[in-house]
Amino acid sequence: MERISVSGPWITQKEIDYVTDAVTNAWYGNANMYHAKFETAFAEYVGRRYAMALPSCTSALHLALLSLGVKAGDEVIVPEITWIASSAPISYVGAQPVFADVDKDSWCLDANSFLENITPRTKAVIVVNLYGNMPDMDAILEIAQSHGIQVIEDAAESIGSEYQGKKAGSFGSLSTFSFHGSKTLTTGEGGMLLTDDEELYQRCRFLQDHGRKPGDKLFWNTEVAHKYKMSSMQAALGLAQLERVEELVERKREIFHWYQQGLMDVEGITLNREALGVKNTYWMVSVLFDKRWQLAKEEAMNRLSEKGIDCRPLFYPLSSIPAYAEMPQAALARARNCNAYEIAPSGLNLPSGLNLSREKVEYVCESLQEILGS
Repeated sequence: MERISVSGPWITQKEIDYVTDAVTNAWYGNANMYHAKFETAFAEYVGRRYAMALPSCTSALHLALLSLGVKAGDEVIVPEITWIASSAPISYVGAQPVFADVDKDSWCLDANSFLENITPRTKAVIVVNLYGNMPDMDAILEIAQSHGIQVIEDAAESIGSEYQGKKAGSFGSLSTFSFHGSKTLTTGEGGMLLTDDEELYQRCRFLQDHGRKPGDKLFWNTEVAHKYKMSSMQAALGLAQLERVEELVERKREIFHWYQQGLMDVEGITLNREALGVKNTYWMVSVLFDKRWQLAKEEAMNRLSEKGIDCRPLFYPLSSIPAYAEMPQAALARARNCNAYEIAPSGLNLPSGLNLSREKVEYVCESLQEILGS
């Protein structure tokens, strides 16, 4: 069997046709024709008033924090288990990241830990929908509202997920998505920022384009800002993918159920969970090994790699990685975030690409069972 990649997109003739049209026609006066279509359609899909196509989810989080006025001296709470892209923009604006624990079942931000980490300096919280799952948004939003804290929903990994019937990306003052090549909906690289607040939207538009006021005279910048733009070819690819989004999401859920069936008789492992009222889109099918196996994620990855299977480690706790390890806040987090430090060492992302066949999933399941059996 050919080597099995950890991820991969599902591209059809529709995507090829849209991108070909963009590279042929989306120039000069037509340069934004696909941006406008993509943004309008994406806002409608998620249920937001405004959407802004950007080069990455990281840039979207950066603009979100800037638009909310987060600055040096402020604190922003972020879950302990996530990619550094969720927390790095906090440092970009000079604020302090505060690492909160995750829920042991959803692996997303734990509402009680969020509450316990609030201080008079807390300005915002970034809520991450990890691997396509959703946290207890009702509890988080209630805590944030009662303490005057702004909520940014990092929905990078959760296109199509739902909480109590509402789409991922429809919560908080602003929300963000990623269209990285590994994501369910991809533009190769790219992101989206969404909000229902016109003032926040206009501020982000201004900061996105080198601090130029819309309609002002050419090359007249009133602030030093940023260059955060998506190309027309990326927007065209994103629009084509969005028109197929339900098909993409259902394939992700189908792949998860193949794994669920293939591993249902294996004791001492846990797959992604889906709470009542949540629709998990399983961006990355993930497995946790019970302590009985004494199997670290790095060892499991190496042994699966020998069988031609590429995997990824569950994200390391942010407070454990070198980028943050020397921060005083990180030392406190390492002592208190018990769930994160119990989950992370034995967690693995299994191959989850949209190009997977059932045969390949069955081979991964059989290989994993062989490793555990030995």
